[in-house]
Amino acid sequence: MHRHALAVALVAAIATTACSLHSDRVAEAPPAPAADAALDSISVSGVRLHAEQARAQRERHAAMPATLVALPAPPPAPLPYLEAAPQANTEQYAERQDNPVQRVTEQPVSTFSIDVDTGSYSNVRRMIRSGVRPPADAVRAEEFLNYFDYGHPGPDSTETPFRATAEIAPAPWDARRHLLMIGIKGYDVPRAQLPPANLVFLLDTSGSMNSPDKLPLLKQAFGELTGQLRAQDRVSIVVYAGSAGLVLPPTPGDRKDEILAALDRLQAGGSTNGGDGIRLAYAMARRGFIDGGVNRVILATDGDFNVGTVDGGSLETMVADQRKAGVALTTLGFGQGNYNDHLAERLADAGDGNHAYIDTLLEARKVLVEEMSSTLLTIAQDVKIQLEFNPALVSEYRLVGYENRMLAREDFANDRVDAGDIGAGHEVTALYEITLAGSGAEQLPALRYAQPGATPEAARSGEFAHLRLRYKLPGQAQSRLIETPVTRAAMRAQPGESMRFAATVAAFADALRGGTHLGSWDWSAIAANARDTQGRDPWKLRAEFAELVDASAAIIASRDIGATPAPPVAR
Repeated sequence: MHRHALAVALVAAIATTACSLHSDRVAEAPPAPAADAALDSISVSGVRLHAEQARAQRERHAAMPATLVALPAPPPAPLPYLEAAPQANTEQYAERQDNPVQRVTEQPVSTFSIDVDTGSYSNVRRMIRSGVRPPADAVRAEEFLNYFDYGHPGPDSTETPFRATAEIAPAPWDARRHLLMIGIKGYDVPRAQLPPANLVFLLDTSGSMNSPDKLPLLKQAFGELTGQLRAQDRVSIVVYAGSAGLVLPPTPGDRKDEILAALDRLQAGGSTNGGDGIRLAYAMARRGFIDGGVNRVILATDGDFNVGTVDGGSLETMVADQRKAGVALTTLGFGQGNYNDHLAERLADAGDGNHAYIDTLLEARKVLVEEMSSTLLTIAQDVKIQLEFNPALVSEYRLVGYENRMLAREDFANDRVDAGDIGAGHEVTALYEITLAGSGAEQLPALRYAQPGATPEAARSGEFAHLRLRYKLPGQAQSRLIETPVTRAAMRAQPGESMRFAATVAAFADALRGGTHLGSWDWSAIAANARDTQGRDPWKLRAEFAELVDASAAIIASRDIGATPAPPVAR
């Protein structure tokens, strides 16, 4: 009897405690948002909701605009970032082959779109720091080159948005050949004079971002950008996981506490419905559109789109359509293991934006603070470069990098063909390895049936090449043409410090890809030149480059080379 009474009392006590806890949860449940309220948090997907939370979520769905999809409410406390079990490397890189050597008498014209992306360099830096030799397709020589500043002179006035210069000097790895360096510098705009910006932060909060080098770094990076915003700027925050949600509607840039608080509340969880996120981000960009201002979506992701619109072609079409409507797209890559470099680069190209990879907070400051003007403000669109080489002075040439930027000769004057953009203060650097006529250093065998024709008077003029650039001013449909001859005045007996450093960077990229164009150079020569060409280096980027060369040489020389399987190739 006593045992029975004790049992009844125990059950009653448990029931009373449960009711008390239940009442506490009801008291703490947030009220349903108003119809125009924004989502204020993002939850880890898969968390079971209590009845009151489920009811609040249903009311929130009913209150949101039809174009938005609300995300579940957050759990009572954030889940910690857990150490996940090692997974297979699924990073994706587009397959590419080095540009071939061209005979000037057969292919006198070289045409390509400019590229100011830098993501390949910082992504490869991350791999080298981890002791891994990067796959060859992750190395894009033009992005290595354009990561650094070479001090190209800018335009004398704002009548033209940029200035092109050229320098010719012996190639350091083979004195019988020469390098031609083309430098383009856009006019700079002081930060205080930037037009108002309408920015949409499109942030991946899916489960694959649940890693210290992903979402936590992402939040820090966008916190740095937030610190640069002004009252005339507007910021929206859109996130996507299993569904897309609006975290912050268009908000003035001087309300930094609200923006930073919204970033701080983000958590990771769920699959990655990137297509829905992009659609919602563009809806917010249209809602906050600023005529005559900067209108841009900044997508930050590891690129692991696995739900919804995952076809790259469909996403590119969507992004290209919005580009034509005046909203550009910049992509920022984060993390490792499942990074989709191939898709991130393609989307940035389609959106007339640039692609960068953020591996450290220092890199975030470089891209989003120090280079903010060039990242956000476009001063010239659809910029195309065309060089016509003079067969009387140049017998062969090879363009270093830009393999996925090559254009057909007829595309140069076709204003419907999209090309790269230049931002305020941006530099663009391109290198050609050329063989001078009569030097005996030709790499291609002589043709049996070739008949030397009469050399026209123009070819005997002392011009090595004729440089043409086409560009559009923002918002204009018709391109403008700049023409500059590359004459003997560009010839140097020895390369200047900037060209020496650019050549060393190009050689480093080539060595990582297999080293087929290095001539007499080896890793020790690359390392020596990296140390000798640091010059003025306020950010210590050139010093870091020299360290990466040494680390790469050690990785390749170690017996563990090849121990890490190369990531799959995106085709």
